[in-house]
Amino acid sequence: MPAALAAGDRAPVIALSDAEGVERRSDQLGGAPLILFFYPKDDTPGCTAEACAFRDSFADLQALGAQVWGVSGDDAASHRRFASRHGLPYPLLVDRGNALRKAFGVPSVLGLLPGRVTYVIDGGGVIRHVFNNLLDGAAHRREAIAALERIRAESAAGTGG
Repeated sequence: MPAALAAGDRAPVIALSDAEGVERRSDQLGGAPLILFFYPKDDTPGCTAEACAFRDSFADLQALGAQVWGVSGDDAASHRRFASRHGLPYPLLVDRGNALRKAFGVPSVLGLLPGRVTYVIDGGGVIRHVFNNLLDGAAHRREAIAALERIRAESAAGTGG
């Protein structure tokens, strides 16, 4: 597996279908920041907590100009059930064979369980923040909001990161 991408690295172009079959491309976001969160599996307790935390803060994330995309290796039908059951307002991308997970270098836990890592990518495609925590799914939302607020403050100050 390639080395894990870190803050300051350029994110690879993301081009995956979501649960509805719509292709989502990071190069078509028009300069909006992206919260990309990789999670292990639909409808597991930690993943549900994480997904619902992003759902509960979705309006705040949108107010910060961000898009939110969740990614796992589950299929489209599983993603549709998960999103419907929990009222998720953002797309869940189907990462068949975990190709995107591998491109980002998201680590596995004990070589078996897919990791839980959130990337905050600025409008220029640069990774600005990486948060890796398997056990505290809700913390991913807090970390993402803090990173978006830093990006906004840097932009307002003209420092641009």
